[in-house]
Amino acid sequence: MKAPLALLIALATGGAALVSATAVVRSAAGDATTGLWTAEPATWKTSSARGPLVHLTLNRRHGRNGHSNHSNAVALSELKGLTAEQMTAAAANVSFALERDAGRFSFEGSFRRGEGAGHFTFTPRPEFVAAMQQLGYTGLGDEKIYSMAVLDVSRDFVKQLNALGYSRLDLDDLLSLRIHGADPTFIRAVKELGYDHLRVDDLVSLRIHGATPEFVREMTALGYRLSADELVSLRIHGATPDFVRQLRELGHERVSADDLVSMRIHGVSPEFVRRVKARQGPVSIDRLVEMRIHGIQP
Repeated sequence: MKAPLALLIALATGGAALVSATAVVRSAAGDATTGLWTAEPATWKTSSARGPLVHLTLNRRHGRNGHSNHSNAVALSELKGLTAEQMTAAAANVSFALERDAGRFSFEGSFRRGEGAGHFTFTPRPEFVAAMQQLGYTGLGDEKIYSMAVLDVSRDFVKQLNALGYSRLDLDDLLSLRIHGADPTFIRAVKELGYDHLRVDDLVSLRIHGATPEFVREMTALGYRLSADELVSLRIHGATPDFVRQLRELGHERVSADDLVSMRIHGVSPEFVRRVKARQGPVSIDRLVEMRIHGIQP
């Protein structure tokens, strides 16, 4: 049986109280900050993952009431000094590091049958701060640098965005793009499909709702030239390319994006259209929606 996570944390920190263990302290070495980490093998995969993933959570307090909790998947290969064998061992003390452009995370603690916990220390890189200032990002405090390190907002990431026409973005926009995976690769992909220089909010919304380049490509092949808002709306309401193809087989060749959404909202399924057509012959989209709104059966 796996030990409770709280017990693992207590073991990793020598039984210290959890509240005091998560308090942020300044290292005698300079600007380092500390907090608690927990980790376990990630159960999902990503197309860009280099090998196994680790679900890593960083928890820290700052000031009197400040608190931050970041969870994301990190490739095991990036956690230098940590092995899969250590993670799954019955009991293993561990010491490993995660190098980010903004700074270095150093981890100490233990793993027990797939669950790990302990302390971490983050030390920012002065050269990163200096380089970001040259790129126009001044006044980066400890919290901002920490967030950039956690989310891997690197100098290269910023330079690639600059090259794509996204210069001098707000830091919140940089973080949002990183959080939701609207990275330069995604931006280039939608740009090649004709969506050049979308707003940051649009890029993030496309990623959040799964309007992938593949989805855009399929809808374009079906004759749709849609705005970012329309693509998102179709995804939200489940108006898929397959839904469009089924409607075409039933005689509805050019259904607008608004009508596709309306049909999905009101439950006008291909099966419903098929039953109405069998009873009454071809019926307009407006009439089909009206029938569903008023509960009229074929």
